[in-house]
Amino acid sequence: MADISRRLGWRHLRSAPTAHVRHHKGGKLVHDGPGLSFWYRSLTAALSEVPVDDRELTMAFHARTADFQDVTVQATVTYRVGDPALAAARLDFSVDPDTGVWRGTPLEQISTLLTEAAQQHTLDTLARSPLADVLLTGVASVRERIEEGLATEPRLPATGLEVVAVRVVAIRPEPDVERALRTPAREQIQQEADRATYERRAVAVERERAIAENELASKIELARREEELVEQRGTNTRREAEESAAADAVRAEAEAARSVRLARAEAEAARQVGEARADAQAAWLRVHAEVDPATLHALGLTRLAENLPRIDSLTLSPDVLTGLLAKLGATGGGRP
Repeated sequence: MADISRRLGWRHLRSAPTAHVRHHKGGKLVHDGPGLSFWYRSLTAALSEVPVDDRELTMAFHARTADFQDVTVQATVTYRVGDPALAAARLDFSVDPDTGVWRGTPLEQISTLLTEAAQQHTLDTLARSPLADVLLTGVASVRERIEEGLATEPRLPATGLEVVAVRVVAIRPEPDVERALRTPAREQIQQEADRATYERRAVAVERERAIAENELASKIELARREEELVEQRGTNTRREAEESAAADAVRAEAEAARSVRLARAEAEAARQVGEARADAQAAWLRVHAEVDPATLHALGLTRLAENLPRIDSLTLSPDVLTGLLAKLGATGGGRP
């Protein structure tokens, strides 16, 4: 909307750079262009203000697919006024000279024009496609069809309008149909999740089984090695016993041989000692055989006396002395 101020019966208009203003006075075009600023008299001025900036028009309308399913299409069309003079001639963009407010509703007219054109091409496209195809590829196909339709729409260039861009935001079926369509997908997703869970559990069980088998194999291998160790220990013990027995046998044989040699030596020594003793005894006997018996008696008494215990004092009674003298006398009387 233009900014209009009053000064002593005059009006001053100041427009935005995105607004194209046309000023007619007496049927003649006095001012024409965007972002103008000028003075005028309200009684003789005819003003038009045409926005030339890009504007977005949001639209939503219902359509029916080839399988008779209702859908809601949400789209946005970006447009601008490419020819302000032609637009001002075809649509009512006139403004009040005193307030600067549009006398008509030109933007609503443009909105109706674009919406009807887009809806017509959308309905024609969706009526030839089933709901499943519409939900899968309908957004792209509907956008392309609207762009092509608006590009060939003769009323748009006739009113000075240009379409900048078309966007289809969504195509949605009825809520109950949408829930019904979501059910198989949700069930499939749930099945995929269940299958993934089962596979994960199966992998976990398989891993646990592999771990158990590895542990069992380890235990079996450990038992086998322990058995080998026990067997090796038995072999070593048996070998040690055999070697110890062999060593004991060698020691026993050596000890026996030594004992035999010692016994033989002792026997030989005893024999030699006996022979020496026998020789000495024989010599002694030969010596004694040549000695006088009295001498032998004296020697015997001497030896006897040597072996008798020590006598400190000796008391001879008359009876003992008489008997001893009698024995000595008898011994002396019988000698030749």
